[in-house]
Amino acid sequence: MLKIAFDPIYAHPLPEGHRFPMLKYELIPEQLLHEGTITQENLFSPATCSEEVITATHDVYYWHQLRDLTLPAKEIRRIGFPLSAQLIEREIRIAQGTIDGCHYAIGNGIAFNIAGGTHHAGSNWGEGFCLLNDQAIAANYLFNNNIAQSVLIVDLDVHQGNGTAQIFENEPRVFTFSMHGANNFPYRKERSSLDIDLPDSTGDEEYLNILRQTLPTLFEKQKPDFVFYLSGVDILATDKLGKLSLTKEGCKQRDRMVLELCASKGIPLQVSMGGGYSKDIKDIVEAHCNTYRIANDIYF
Repeated sequence: MLKIAFDPIYAHPLPEGHRFPMLKYELIPEQLLHEGTITQENLFSPATCSEEVITATHDVYYWHQLRDLTLPAKEIRRIGFPLSAQLIEREIRIAQGTIDGCHYAIGNGIAFNIAGGTHHAGSNWGEGFCLLNDQAIAANYLFNNNIAQSVLIVDLDVHQGNGTAQIFENEPRVFTFSMHGANNFPYRKERSSLDIDLPDSTGDEEYLNILRQTLPTLFEKQKPDFVFYLSGVDILATDKLGKLSLTKEGCKQRDRMVLELCASKGIPLQVSMGGGYSKDIKDIVEAHCNTYRIANDIYF
């Protein structure tokens, strides 16, 4: 059964002026339930991630500043959200949802987190609406519990996974692959194991050809026993922040390529949703929902 981490707190942590980007977290499960792609049985609400698990990835002092709401104003501005206890709870539930998803993926092949993909959070900083790095936390959890020995992180959000790259820069068990807009945030990039920088206005054909030439080789060389996928839909031409020019069909083919490869090799796959900032919320929700529909087609 397809298992999906979702909690109402995903959609409601912020003051009014910040809420539009969060609407998708409410609308995605509503749409999937409405059309019959999933039922309530597919959804689970994660608990909060423990401090021990968080600080296996993030600096203890940084975590305490987040937990106690004492992060300096400059660092809060870098994150882009005003800090609150509810926002911190949201982050630690997202992290636990990704960890739980790993267990479900091992049993079922794939699992999702409606939120997550907080790849701009480094070991001791938050940035770009990301406070804690859910997939990095989950990868270290797998190592520390002897569940996985080799992890591949496939980050196809339009923005480089700079926090993930920094966290794992000296970790040979993790291969970080980020394909992103060259001229997009973050403007100071970290070094992933493999970065592919795309020029503005890259469209379906070029994007998919590069991915088709890259992914199978990565899997063959790295031989991961677990894969994390960040499936941001800010690669769409309609995205206000993206600068690339993919269609929803191109985005769908991208997802199918990643999911089919993992399924064909029997490698468990955890998917976090990442970014999406199109002006029309329908474009964001439809593109994200396609990822779940493809998973149902391939796995169930």
